[in-house]
Amino acid sequence: MIKLNAVSRNRIIYVCTIIFSILYIFIGNRITSKGLSVFLGGENEAAVTARVVSVSEKKETEYRLSDTETHSGWELYFEAEITSGELKKSPVSAVQVSDPFHDTNVREVSPGDKILLIGTEEMEYPVPWLFLDYERFNSIIWLAVVFLLGLLIFGGVKGLNTIISLGFTCLSIFLVFIPAVLTGRNIYFWSITTCVYITLMTLLIVSGANRKSLAACIGCFSGTLAASLTMLISDRFIKLTGMLNDESLYLMLMNPDKPIDLKAIIFASIIIGAIGAIMDVSISISSSLIEVRDTAKSIRASSLFRSGLRIGRDIMGTMSNTLILAYIGSSLALVLLLVSYQASLRELLNRELIIVEILQALAGSLGILLTIPLNSAVCAILYTRTRQPKKHVAEEPENGEE
Repeated sequence: MIKLNAVSRNRIIYVCTIIFSILYIFIGNRITSKGLSVFLGGENEAAVTARVVSVSEKKETEYRLSDTETHSGWELYFEAEITSGELKKSPVSAVQVSDPFHDTNVREVSPGDKILLIGTEEMEYPVPWLFLDYERFNSIIWLAVVFLLGLLIFGGVKGLNTIISLGFTCLSIFLVFIPAVLTGRNIYFWSITTCVYITLMTLLIVSGANRKSLAACIGCFSGTLAASLTMLISDRFIKLTGMLNDESLYLMLMNPDKPIDLKAIIFASIIIGAIGAIMDVSISISSSLIEVRDTAKSIRASSLFRSGLRIGRDIMGTMSNTLILAYIGSSLALVLLLVSYQASLRELLNRELIIVEILQALAGSLGILLTIPLNSAVCAILYTRTRQPKKHVAEEPENGEE
């Protein structure tokens, strides 16, 4: 019988995790996207990229909103060269419009700008192309490349594993979970499945198959369970409908045969939004306590548990702030708008949209709060289960590192 050492075992588990992730995303996408045409392109005319060559004319326009109120706008005509699609390298004439019915804070195009154009066959313009927006995605790609290079430079092998796990996380969200939602499948099941997959995959790839990952995994699951139960229990008292804004209505009407469960969307947003912070807390406590155990090899489980609680208290304050500030920051413009136009503070604080934001922050924070003692207890049991010999031997090298 062949006996595998810790390094070989970790390498095999690492490779198996990669293979399983590829199969999960491929098979999951085939199952959840069956009959879905959203990612295949709809009937609407697709936009093309172009580069502005020259600006020819600017016309001032006036829009009458009522008998007494008028607003001014403008139409900017320019020449461009298409840089994508079948008409690539074709010179075209286009117009950029600023009016009070759409975006009034428009930055005028200038030669050299990379933009998006759309055809004007069904619009009343004397030129065949209309300015849609600036091409911004390529700039974001470069910023992402800088971030990934930073991970590789400062993280080494760990950085590479982080990139791999991040890629699988994004693919599982966009190729498995989102198609499942859009095709009217059970959102509760697929959100939980996605969180379980992300947790296991990330810990196995980044930290390896060892006691530290096992302890972090158990702590992460307990915290996510706490966040899930918080939302489900709270729903009985705050009577959520899921109808938060116009986007919620569009989602509900998107698939009349299998309407999307809007309350399940809230559930998914809470646990998926909290899973990252909870995983961060779990692995931080697990890593800290294994260092404590390695330094004080004769430490008892009770002492290790108390150390975990002390470490957790320091993490708790900043991580709860992280969640709450993240939710406030993501909806800051909306909150400012509601505060400005809402006469009653009582009415504002009882709006379902605001309640859901508060619920997301509180449920995630409660998940972190429960993760700390449970994760500390699991670490205390696992790390002190066997006595270390006088000469310390590394427990289980991570991902084949010795």
